[in-house]
Amino acid sequence: MIPIKVAAPGPGEPRSPASAALQYLQPGALNLSALPPLSLYVHWPWCVRKCPYCDFNSHEAKGELPEQAYLDALRLDLEQSLPLIWGRKIHTVFIGGGTPSLMSAAGLDRLMSDLRTLLPLELDAEITMEANPGTFEAERFKSYRASGINRLSIGIQSFHPAHLKALGRIHDGDEALRAVEIAKNTFENFNLDLMYALPSQTLEEARRDLETALSFAPPHLSLYHLTMEPNTVFAKYPPALPDDDLSADMQDMIAEVTGAAGYEHYEVSAYAQPGRRARHNLNYWKFGDYLGIGAGAHSKLSFPHRVLRQARFKQPASFIEAARRGNPVQEEHEIGRADMGFEFMLNALRLTGGFDPNLFGERTGMNIGAITKALNEAEAKGLIYRDHKLIKPTELGQRFLNDLQEMFLAE
Repeated sequence: MIPIKVAAPGPGEPRSPASAALQYLQPGALNLSALPPLSLYVHWPWCVRKCPYCDFNSHEAKGELPEQAYLDALRLDLEQSLPLIWGRKIHTVFIGGGTPSLMSAAGLDRLMSDLRTLLPLELDAEITMEANPGTFEAERFKSYRASGINRLSIGIQSFHPAHLKALGRIHDGDEALRAVEIAKNTFENFNLDLMYALPSQTLEEARRDLETALSFAPPHLSLYHLTMEPNTVFAKYPPALPDDDLSADMQDMIAEVTGAAGYEHYEVSAYAQPGRRARHNLNYWKFGDYLGIGAGAHSKLSFPHRVLRQARFKQPASFIEAARRGNPVQEEHEIGRADMGFEFMLNALRLTGGFDPNLFGERTGMNIGAITKALNEAEAKGLIYRDHKLIKPTELGQRFLNDLQEMFLAE
């Protein structure tokens, strides 16, 4: 994608938030009839140790963390962003990382207080915090709950000691079990992250991991196929992974076991009990808006005539300094008309149940005719089903999702 640059100060240079907002409200290439729901993402950039498969913006915690300085910067970042979202309510909040559960109870309480002070949160807003088992302390998590966190997302990945070691996780199987028990006793709503197709993993081992997770009756499960992401240790030194046939067998097993347990497979990697879908992630997949604050956080913000993307400085120290100077945004560009169809379909095609074709116009400000050629080709290849009320990937389209998504790239 070739970014269309917005006339804005250089990276980290001070700017007037009000003047920036006025600039984005000027006439432009799109015509959105209404603005989509808005979410908030807060990034915590530190981990105890960087996992070899992880390509997220996370940094190993060395020595005492500058928690107060970082929380000060988060507040500055949010204050400077407010003119871009004036009058819009926040429907969901997600505190991710990194490992946000490294934050002190007092730090999290201060963060939540800042958010409530500065933002109009929906009364029933879903507020999720990521946590890793190696950082679980029962009393601290009770404090997180008291501060306003109402949903926990736990990075289990596996309950098998050998696989946890291969993945570079800091917890063992017993700590994973204890973490889920604490979560279940503290939070009514929680998600468990598991990975499959791990180094040397057998089908039976993958099944045991899944059945162990299901024994806790989690409201939500995220089941990810391990992939070799660029610029990771695994990409440089790839481990021996299950072949395509075994991976496919694992996917079939997951569909069978989760279905029998009453879970709905509603997105590529997401499984939920009835009424327990992840509202924050659904907003992403439906091409909703999100303001991202914190080191390396990304934003997608809609205005009546344009859709803007932003990215903050990645290094925590650089982010803190830029926030103090008045502009932590390092990159900023509009999504061009030529790229809008792909950007929308990249997200919406992840929904196994598909989407209403009218959603395309609502979120992109364009007529669905802009992607008719690609839709026709995808339908001819048996990758999508469509009628006047629905567009959704077929089972074949779900299996070859990357190929399906690429069909919507601008020529």
